Amino acid sequence: MKIEKLHQLFLKSKGVSTDTRSLTPATLFFALKGDNFNANNFAQNALDSGVNYCIIDEVQTPMNERFILVDDVLKTLQKLAHFHRKFLDIPIVALTGSNGKTTTKELINSVVRQQFNTHATEGNYNNHIGVPLTLLQMHKNTEIGIVEMGANHAGEIAQLCKIAAPNYGYITNFGKAHLEGFGGVKGVIKAKSELYDYLKKNKGTIFLNSDDKKQVKQVGSYQNIITFSKNDASHFNIIQEHETPFLSIKTDGVLMQTQLLGRYNFTNIAAAISIGLYFNLELDLIKKGIESYVPKNNRSQIIKQNSNTIIMDAYNANPTSVEAALQNFKIMEGEKKVVILGDMFELGSESSSEHQAIISMVKNLDFTTAYFVGTHFFEYQNEFPFALFFETLEGIKKHIQDMPIKDASVLVKGSRGMAMEQLTKVL
Repeated sequence: MKIEKLHQLFLKSKGVSTDTRSLTPATLFFALKGDNFNANNFAQNALDSGVNYCIIDEVQTPMNERFILVDDVLKTLQKLAHFHRKFLDIPIVALTGSNGKTTTKELINSVVRQQFNTHATEGNYNNHIGVPLTLLQMHKNTEIGIVEMGANHAGEIAQLCKIAAPNYGYITNFGKAHLEGFGGVKGVIKAKSELYDYLKKNKGTIFLNSDDKKQVKQVGSYQNIITFSKNDASHFNIIQEHETPFLSIKTDGVLMQTQLLGRYNFTNIAAAISIGLYFNLELDLIKKGIESYVPKNNRSQIIKQNSNTIIMDAYNANPTSVEAALQNFKIMEGEKKVVILGDMFELGSESSSEHQAIISMVKNLDFTTAYFVGTHFFEYQNEFPFALFFETLEGIKKHIQDMPIKDASVLVKGSRGMAMEQLTKVL
């Protein structure tokens, strides 16, 4: 079936589904395959549940007229998403980076939707499946799309750009994330810059933090850029006023009191303000969008629990983001400060040295108490007697239950697989 015809069926449907456990009737069901699943095996179940058509790449017995047989379901989903994006012909803002992607995406959406009908990536829909699904959730009333792009190997951002065809792009930063897949920091920079490569080739617009020299170097002599910085030599001048503990930001004389912790969030906020200004939003609307945004999903959330104030930053972690969180925690108010850090994943051959470096940093910052959780940190339990080490989350849970933490500010951070948010119950 030609993609044009499939798109017509899509427009007459209620969208797409990919999981038989959460089907919506009257959708198109795409029978995707993975390492541990094959949705072709559930195609008939999907039809029985009320979907309009099933897109499959394995012959079913018996075949049904509502089965659409293609060579590759995933590629068909991606082609349909690209066709739909071209059909809508709206501005698409793409963003990637090592840290802060999701927070920045949410901030941009919070700002831009004050004036436009927007659709932004939901949850962690930022990969080769999530990006197509994000595009296919956009409709005729969508005026601006905001697409987050994640990657842990070279070439992935380039592929996502081909699907989403962004007109605009922003890279939050280059940091020590997914080093195993990228082969080091140089690999991170090259892979994330695939967004720049696409925009340059297609005459798109790059939003650039001109205070970030690595970013400036990667953009090079390309002219179609919109810059922001803390100085006047840029399109938009945005400065940080103070943090008590939440950041206050000022631009063009307007003060914005955010609900975000940490100076590391400054560029995330500044990018959202700049993109709002570029799309001609009035400053009062931008202010409303920035000030109304509240972080969630364990991203620098402040939780008051018993006598403790918890900074729950457990959505993910890599050396760059952990260092930033620790530096910010150090300058926050509070006499009794407790650090609880979980393992950082996907660091490859750099894993041992990066975990050791974080322990050394915590020691030098001299917090009241430090706990380290996970097998990577546990390797160093005998080398750093200043701290307490636990091989498992259950181990530290039991310790805190036996010896409660009281009247403290507590920073909790770790990679997603560590599920550090579970500690909230015992703090």
